[in-house]
Amino acid sequence: MSVPTSARTVVTTDIAIVGGGPAGLSAAIRLGKAHGRRALVLDREGRAGGIPRHCDHPGYGIRDLHTFIGGPAYAERLVRSATDAGADIRTNATVTAVHPDGALDVTSPAGLLRVEAKALVLATGARERARPARLIPGDRPAGVYTTGQLQNLVHLHHGRVGKRAVIVGGELVSWSAAMTLRHAGCDTVLMTTQYPSPESYAAFNIPGKALFRFAIATRTRVVGIIGRKNVEAIEIEHLDTGVRTKIDCDTVIFTGDWIPDHELARSAGIELDPGTKGPLVDTALRTSARGVFAAGNVLHPVDTADIAALDGTFVADQVAGYLDSHSPAPTGEALRILADKPFRWVSPGLLRPGDPAPPRQRLLLWTDTLVRFPKVTVSQGGRVVAARTLPWAASPGRVFRVPWSIMRDVDPSRGPVTVGLANATRTAPALNGVGQYIPARCS
Repeated sequence: MSVPTSARTVVTTDIAIVGGGPAGLSAAIRLGKAHGRRALVLDREGRAGGIPRHCDHPGYGIRDLHTFIGGPAYAERLVRSATDAGADIRTNATVTAVHPDGALDVTSPAGLLRVEAKALVLATGARERARPARLIPGDRPAGVYTTGQLQNLVHLHHGRVGKRAVIVGGELVSWSAAMTLRHAGCDTVLMTTQYPSPESYAAFNIPGKALFRFAIATRTRVVGIIGRKNVEAIEIEHLDTGVRTKIDCDTVIFTGDWIPDHELARSAGIELDPGTKGPLVDTALRTSARGVFAAGNVLHPVDTADIAALDGTFVADQVAGYLDSHSPAPTGEALRILADKPFRWVSPGLLRPGDPAPPRQRLLLWTDTLVRFPKVTVSQGGRVVAARTLPWAASPGRVFRVPWSIMRDVDPSRGPVTVGLANATRTAPALNGVGQYIPARCS
């Protein structure tokens, strides 16, 4: 049942930011320090800072703060900087609706609020798909977590998990889960991935395997979880041979497989990108709703925290320009930027003549196929208008970045643009042989 506007306390502000993670806080910092504008930051958690608050390991702040610190320290630094820049950060504040005029319904310890802002930034981030959304069959015992749930339990609430864990997924976040499990006194006995090799960077895979010394089962999937009260084992299946193996464990961590927190955008009628499932934006990070912008991993699920933070810094300039009337409402039809297989999505998804290049002058894409030296193509009107071979791999499980300059020869009059790979079938060999199963300590 909706609550009448008269029952809500009205709060007015120039800029409202939904989400107090790296993107939202960095936007507030830039707005205050560079543009003299005070932002209202609304975060549903008890403390602002986003996911880094419970990622108690180093690796944060490299690109945005030019440092190398742990997640909690990184989050604290962003919160402190945003406060110093004049941001009004309100925690335990849940936005329940975005109205057509841009007003927000908010539930908070201060009561029911109606926030009226001249501009809105959605920086709601992304989350891992939990077990039910992955349609994993079997029993429903305790001991099954996502990485976020695990780290929240261990680092924020000092809770305990089991003694033998299986990590599902081989992304960068999967190694983060392994570090958290070690901190909690739980041995990882297996990492399983559907791909020929772990999806993370070799810089993490090689030392990770040397440090943790657990088995990695490539080209496998989880086909069952076994246990009545608590997890007792899982069953994995080899994707090429169909052979199934039972792994004794008492903890299962599902990692990666990201989905944006897009519920507010969807309920507000903002157009979503079918690929990312987040708001469809142009290179200025404008959504389909006037005065509403988006930034961070709600747009590209999921990139690192510092990239999300740089998104926030970028979008702050666009918001300030919009409020200063330096950036009037866009005119003319936007060109759609589409992803061709093996790419799953591309962000941003719209291109307008005269708009700025996207954050860091990069197109962001997600691939389902590993290609060591990808030849990226840009096609329009049935012909290839640009092609470039890049020296870094296009790999599943992490964002693939393409220089924006590849779009230089796009013609606004020729219709949608498609980004693909000319050598998508030339995949790299598996790290341990395609589908090879490493049996050490697996049962």
